[in-house]
Amino acid sequence: MSGDAPRPTARAPHSPPVIIQNATIVTMNDRLDIVEGDVSVREGRIVSVGANAPRIGGERIIDAGGGYLLPGFIQTHIHLCQTLFRGAADDLPLLEWLKRRVWPMEAAHTPATLRASVRLAAAELLLSGTTSVMTMETVHDTDVVFETLAETGIRAAVGKCMMDASGDAPERLHEETRRSIDESLELKKRWDGAANGRLRAVFAPRFAVSCSRELLEAVADLSLREHALVHTHASESRDEVDEVRRLSGGFSNLEYLADTGLASSRLCAAHCVWVTDREQELLAERDVKVLHCPGSNMKLGSGLAPVAEMRARGISVSLGADGAACNNRLDMFEEIRLAAMIQSVRSTPGALTARDAIWMATREGARALGLDDEIGSIEPGKRADLIVVDRDRPQLAPDRDVWSTLAFAATGRDVRLTMVDGVVVVDQFELTQLDRDAISADARSAARVLYTRAGI
Repeated sequence: MSGDAPRPTARAPHSPPVIIQNATIVTMNDRLDIVEGDVSVREGRIVSVGANAPRIGGERIIDAGGGYLLPGFIQTHIHLCQTLFRGAADDLPLLEWLKRRVWPMEAAHTPATLRASVRLAAAELLLSGTTSVMTMETVHDTDVVFETLAETGIRAAVGKCMMDASGDAPERLHEETRRSIDESLELKKRWDGAANGRLRAVFAPRFAVSCSRELLEAVADLSLREHALVHTHASESRDEVDEVRRLSGGFSNLEYLADTGLASSRLCAAHCVWVTDREQELLAERDVKVLHCPGSNMKLGSGLAPVAEMRARGISVSLGADGAACNNRLDMFEEIRLAAMIQSVRSTPGALTARDAIWMATREGARALGLDDEIGSIEPGKRADLIVVDRDRPQLAPDRDVWSTLAFAATGRDVRLTMVDGVVVVDQFELTQLDRDAISADARSAARVLYTRAGI
């Protein structure tokens, strides 16, 4: 897509009214109400919640069969471009994983392989109950990501990866500072608010190790001027923390980001595994959003983030699967389960309850994206991003406790219906607008091309 090309025509919200009835509604509202009844949806928004939803005629009636009706999950840290890397970057620590596998494959992406990767990710995410993501893509061809996401129906905040100081990366990932900034701004002009507001653009400096101070300071200024989120990585591994201290002249990672002006309520910092007490104070003072990725942190051996302590300080901590290159699956139920269990190991059982973890997957995700008034709970006026979890699965019985069942027993395979903006995108466990078999076949073919180009 050329720099002066118009945005694609957004799909108008002309889906018919819908009533989802006979549901156990896990509202995730401030009172954490769980109610039996119906949810009615018109023009992409929730109209009523409770018993006997009013009929206006012409509605589609969906019988939830007593299943759990939840707000769609919100993954705040993911890399859609890495979905084709699944199984190709195992058994490596973070910095070696980047240099030997991930960066060469990102550099080798073509528009066709990138499109295949994004479509594969969207299919997996929607089928397993994720309706919104914040994704950091690679340095090049980010228009392809936006174009593909516009077609899938998912809600997404997308950032072009910004890297102007990473000498160990392939040449194609080396950027000039000014060009990186200009391209990010042009993407924002082209895509922010596209697809009826489902798509947003954010700034995405990869991490302090691969960005010059000049770039980080410029992004801080842009974030303030453009009222835009900043999506980055911080304190994921000990080696990274040590490298930032060396590059910055002694600053810890979060202190360095604060010194550049980035530490604000618009900063979304993935991982924050190795954060000191002082850095936690800084996160709380500046209302920086932490994006916790337990599956990725465990698989890369990065460590166990002090989530319970950060939440006790009032820090917003949400969840994400990270990428398929370092997690191998994008199922938010897995991240909910791991998040709670890890804190039990670090501290004591119940340090992060099942209900806490589901709150992180919904309300805290909405808060991180600046969309708490729009998504994250089932309340009148909010956008109809909803999922239905089938309760008839043997592994969910006897489901005495809703929170425990959802956090520890359910998986993405139990999601029967997914709705985004009032549009049903998964129905009876099947994608309605995407061809799952064709997407999987295309992904396998594209991966072979990618691996050959990357030389792995």
